[in-house]
Amino acid sequence: MNQAELIKQLSSSIGKQRILKLSRVLRELHYPLRDVIDITFHPDKAVAFRAVWLLENVLLTDPESYLDDLRYLIQKFKEVKHQGCMRHYAKITMHITDAKAPQSLKLKLKEIDFEPVVEQLFDWMINPKIKVAVKMFAGSALFNLKDTFPWVKEELADQLEFLMRDGSPAIQTGGKKILKEIKK
Repeated sequence: MNQAELIKQLSSSIGKQRILKLSRVLRELHYPLRDVIDITFHPDKAVAFRAVWLLENVLLTDPESYLDDLRYLIQKFKEVKHQGCMRHYAKITMHITDAKAPQSLKLKLKEIDFEPVVEQLFDWMINPKIKVAVKMFAGSALFNLKDTFPWVKEELADQLEFLMRDGSPAIQTGGKKILKEIKK
C-alpha cells in the first residue's frame, strides 16, 4: 500500500472498526509511520482527521515499534492546525509521556527536544477557540512533562485555575483532577 492508496481509503467515511482493521494492516506491512504523520496534514480536514485517528491507533498499540519515528512526530507537532488533529496529537503526547510508558520509549523521548511541544500545548490551553477535549489532553500531557520541565507545574496549575473560573463542567472535572495530582 502506498501513500496515495492510504489517502484514498481515508477519503471515505470510516468507523472505529475500519480504523482498527487498517491500523492492524499498517502494522503488519511495517508501513512507514512518517507517511501516516504526513497525511495528518492533508488539506482535506476529514482525511487529516482520519489519518490522525489511524496514527493514534497504530502508534499507541505498539509504541516501541516506532521509536525511530518519534522525533519526526515531535518535529511536526507545531504544524498541527485542525482541531480534530490537535485532540489526537495531544492525546498521543499524553500517552507517550505517561509514567507507565515503556522504558525504551522514555529513553528515546529524552533524546528529543520537547520544549516546542510544551509551548504548543500551553498555546492550545490558552486559546479560547480550542475545544475542551484538546485542552484537557494538553493539560494531562503537560502534567506528565512537569518533571522534565519543572516550571511547567506552576504554570499548568495557574492556567487550570484560570480555565476553571468560567469553565464548562468538563474543564471543572478535568482541571480538579490534574490540580489534585499537582498538589500531591
